[in-house]
Amino acid sequence: MNGIFKRVEKKYILSASQYQTLMQRIGSKVTADGYGLHTICNIYYDSEHNDLIRRSIEKPVYKEKLRLRSYGIPTEGMDVFLELKKKWKGTVYKRRVELPLHVAEEYMENDRYPVVYDCQILREIDYMIHYYRLQPHLYLAYDRQAFYVTDNPEIRFTIDRRIRSRKNQLKLSLQDKGELLFDENAMLMEIKAPGALPEWFVKSLSELAIYPCSFSKYGRIYTESCDRKLPAARMMKELQ
Repeated sequence: MNGIFKRVEKKYILSASQYQTLMQRIGSKVTADGYGLHTICNIYYDSEHNDLIRRSIEKPVYKEKLRLRSYGIPTEGMDVFLELKKKWKGTVYKRRVELPLHVAEEYMENDRYPVVYDCQILREIDYMIHYYRLQPHLYLAYDRQAFYVTDNPEIRFTIDRRIRSRKNQLKLSLQDKGELLFDENAMLMEIKAPGALPEWFVKSLSELAIYPCSFSKYGRIYTESCDRKLPAARMMKELQ
């Protein structure tokens, strides 16, 4: 469905052992969502000269990105999400439109505006596409499991494993293979909350030396060579 989301997001790099210990401590206070472990697939768009991602890694007070997202590898007739994601002074605003796969591909590949699905969000996306002359730049997928705080479902966190990407075959309906961003012992946790975290959550993170970091999947891939893996130990050292 179409939607507008506003929240604060914090990101953390965890080792497998840190994740296991964290879940042992907080497992009784959180609930896994009904999707279980699933794969998220994305196509990221940028200008010819990578203006969006170059600006993003400079950490400005405002930045934006556009991506086409599916949950799993989509087949003909399935819906996908065209998402405009903006960040202003640490707060994330996500605006998205749900479209059938073939409609989204006709729009993004052949500039055929889907008049039947016209809405304010889609018009904003269309303006951005033409203003920056956006084109597909990166396929990015990862395996995700999501949780929420049982007595406060607005506080959610996700665990992303096997973050992988490719710069060819930029279609969601193709296989989800790609070069791993870092080795399989490391994972990315994103906490998404409208306000402060519970004290027990903050205490567990602190005691396990799990600290927030500035991290962008697309940004990291842009700045790192895509033909080699980034060892988890080196990555964690860089983010301390």
